[in-house]
Amino acid sequence: MSKTILVIEDEKSIQKIIRAFLEDAGYTVILAGDGVEGIEKFHKQNPDLVLLDLMLPKVDGFAVCEILRRESRIPVIMLTALEDDRSQMKGFDLLADDYITKPFSMPLVLKRIEAVLRRAEQGGQPETAVIRYKGLTLDSDSYTVQDGGGSVSLTTREFEILKLLLENQGRVFTRERLLNSIWGYDYFGDEKIVNTHIKNIRKKLGADYIETIRGVGYKIEKENQ
Repeated sequence: MSKTILVIEDEKSIQKIIRAFLEDAGYTVILAGDGVEGIEKFHKQNPDLVLLDLMLPKVDGFAVCEILRRESRIPVIMLTALEDDRSQMKGFDLLADDYITKPFSMPLVLKRIEAVLRRAEQGGQPETAVIRYKGLTLDSDSYTVQDGGGSVSLTTREFEILKLLLENQGRVFTRERLLNSIWGYDYFGDEKIVNTHIKNIRKKLGADYIETIRGVGYKIEKENQ
């Protein structure tokens, strides 16, 4: 069953982007345009996580978070243009699970959502972020890749591409899908940039773990096959 995310955000353009991205990732999305509507939908819809803007009409995000925390331990991620330390400390004092400042990367927001939901399912215990595949060890916490005992230096984009393919072994990703997942919907460059990153990953790993599906995209084969 897909997770339900309540997005409390007053800017329609941001609502639209977040909704499209989250639904594409398989989440059910509920929208609210102000603090009062957000609280009402929280009570009626019983979401699994709340994405909460702070600068909201009627009731601001800090007050919404405080109300939610009186009733529930539902995961709350604050999305806001308030990037000063004082605002962030206030958010964490209200027991927000994460705090992301605008402008933000939607692939990063998705990763934060996945991490917060995993922690919630594990009862707040630290998540296991290590993926092992044949001779590779990828660690999302330290952002490192080990190959045969040695460290492999990947760029952030290369790391995220490799991680996505390893997390979805056997699944084919088109170049467009990789662009949307890693670069985000606001990327308007040449799709061939994906080819370049795949080439660099293969060269750095010294082994061709990534398979090219001609005319379609890329995948990493399941290890047990």
